[in-house]
Amino acid sequence: MKYIVQILFFLATLTAVHPVASQNNVIDEIVWVVGDEAILKSEVEEYRKEILMQNQRIEGDPYCFIPEQLAVRKLFLDQAKLDSIEVQDVTVNRQLEYLINEYIASTGSVERLEEYYGKKIAGIREDLREQIREQQLVEGVQQKHFGNIQLTPSEIRKYYNSLPQDSLPFIQTTMEVQIITVEPKIPLEEIDKVKARLREYTDQVVSGEREFSTLALLHSEDDASAMKGGELGFMNRSQLVPEFTSVAFALNDPKKVSNVVESEYGFHIIQLIERRGDMGNFRHILLKPRVPQESLDTALVRLDSIRSGIMQQKITFDEAATYLSSDKDTRNNKGIMVNNVARSANGGTPRFALNELNQDIAKIAGEMQQGEISEPFIMLNDKGRQVAAMIRITARNEGHRANINNDYQIIKQMAENARQQQLVDEWLLKKIEQTYVRIDPAWQGCEMKYKGWLK
Repeated sequence: MKYIVQILFFLATLTAVHPVASQNNVIDEIVWVVGDEAILKSEVEEYRKEILMQNQRIEGDPYCFIPEQLAVRKLFLDQAKLDSIEVQDVTVNRQLEYLINEYIASTGSVERLEEYYGKKIAGIREDLREQIREQQLVEGVQQKHFGNIQLTPSEIRKYYNSLPQDSLPFIQTTMEVQIITVEPKIPLEEIDKVKARLREYTDQVVSGEREFSTLALLHSEDDASAMKGGELGFMNRSQLVPEFTSVAFALNDPKKVSNVVESEYGFHIIQLIERRGDMGNFRHILLKPRVPQESLDTALVRLDSIRSGIMQQKITFDEAATYLSSDKDTRNNKGIMVNNVARSANGGTPRFALNELNQDIAKIAGEMQQGEISEPFIMLNDKGRQVAAMIRITARNEGHRANINNDYQIIKQMAENARQQQLVDEWLLKKIEQTYVRIDPAWQGCEMKYKGWLK
């Protein structure tokens, strides 16, 4: 096998050029060979585009960093075969649809995404599917061999003591917040106006006068989907609110438009684009009834009355949040807000950094001390609706360098991550030593992270 690969490498390099030289008339070239797997220059370019699309950091020269990353992936994929690691198509497809939707949103349209990659959406989809499948195989190997790191408290403390103080992460100021909201009453005539507009749009679509996507772009108040003609991208039932789901997944004719649907976000009309098993892609137009200032003022007065009752100790904040608040996400938890910000170190806990709080809440909370109750204020909630709100800061932890007494779980995770990386590095060095590697001379002038690539 070694000699066959060398012959292939020689034939490919007959037309090869240096990566920074002219690329005229070069279709592709083999730049690395790892075991019996070749790494093509086109793979390097595709990987570079992926890194840029995902706003990831490239360490140094991309034509040094990326080939080594791809070579490492080849080693993990080889181990995945030996370990008989398998991935489920359903998980690959779910992540694929999520990424495709994110990429379309990032570039602005399918056409721009195709232009960026230089290929049709079907080709992009297939390439991404394979990349996702491979990444899940890599993660499967890592979980099997290095996923069960458990350190003792003494090992964690030893790791902490070995770190220079200025290398410890700075922990932002965090706070725990309780909230009470009062929803302003929307006059019936405002709701009727919104429904009438949506029915008018439906008539225009059904008659062929206007395209649904055009109307969504011009009129929908869901800014994210409006930019894409109302398209939501493929989602399953659990990703949509129940009222929307029950109507959307009952549609079976892409030429039809649903009846008006009310949800916590406002009022919608929906059009089916495509169904794939349990996944569906829909367009929608969202309109929100206008809230009169008089209704907002009334809600503020109501909330001010509740605040007076709390201050006079006629009712506790916990009781008011449980029995009087309109916020169904928190009232069953005594008004305690839970951090659902993706990738947050505080995710799933009541702790929030200021930049993780609702923008309107953060403006008020930033100036408050522990135990303090705010004056009522108007905020735009996460459903995009105006409500009157009042908050209480139940805990406030000022920003500081991580320490083992106050931030044990953070230090523990750092120690376990460091140990896991050490094991991965040791495993890779052995794997590199045992694997045939050939690098095109034009691509050898690099400082590699791992030693031993060049035999």
